Amino acid sequence: MADSVLAHEPIVRGAIFLAVLLGMAVWELSAPRRRREIPRLLRWSNNIALVVIDTILLRVTFPVLAVGAAVLAEERGWGLFHALEVPVLLAGVLGFLALDLAIYLQHVLFHAVPVLWRLHRMHHADLEFDVSTGLRFHPVEILLSMGIKLGVVAALGPPALAVLVFEVVLNATSLFNHSNVRLGGADRIVRLFVVTPDMHRVHHSVRPSETNRNFGFNLPWWDRLFGTYTAQPRDGHEGMTIGLGEFRTRRDLWLDRMLLQPFRKGSRGMFGGVDRD
Repeated sequence: MADSVLAHEPIVRGAIFLAVLLGMAVWELSAPRRRREIPRLLRWSNNIALVVIDTILLRVTFPVLAVGAAVLAEERGWGLFHALEVPVLLAGVLGFLALDLAIYLQHVLFHAVPVLWRLHRMHHADLEFDVSTGLRFHPVEILLSMGIKLGVVAALGPPALAVLVFEVVLNATSLFNHSNVRLGGADRIVRLFVVTPDMHRVHHSVRPSETNRNFGFNLPWWDRLFGTYTAQPRDGHEGMTIGLGEFRTRRDLWLDRMLLQPFRKGSRGMFGGVDRD
């Protein structure tokens, strides 16, 4: 079973990723939440180029990714779930929740630690908020995130299928909750179960008090549990400004500027002001 999951992982993940990306792009065209000011070609071409680089680096850097690590854990009996002989279904549910909590805590950490914020702020420097923003992460951040997931998988030993489901759901929800789509009244119900675009858009506000809220990517419960939840932006979704106070030119949206962004002056994140060096 585990070997079958590993063998089909690239096809399953790739097919669902492309389907969700296309579906959200069509939805954005038919029912946008906010008016678009920057040509889509400029942002999308650079954001997609970035995700291609991220994917290649992941495959080159790590001999196995999260699903492969779960297969190894099953074969060799690694992890807490195997040591305690936790039933497979329960281990799958607990593993999914643990991985999602790890991503939430990682996200908070990348806002709180200045050197990590330098990597993550590239994601926040996008001047608009649409499905392509969900692709925009610095390669070093992607590598660190995978390292964290590998650590969780090795420590717990969740079933490979559960890890595959988590990875697919995380990718899909990242595209969904970064999309410029209108849910209307359904948002109040949907955000009880999954992070919605309106919920996550608050996190991309130019206001630091809102940037450092709503850290969840998939499940919305961690923000409520840990007191980091804000329901709506102060200026409303149509009136709020997306991005950071700095890096506001269209030239900053180009791939080379994004890759070099951690080395540029700028805000220090959750507990800092603005770099003066």
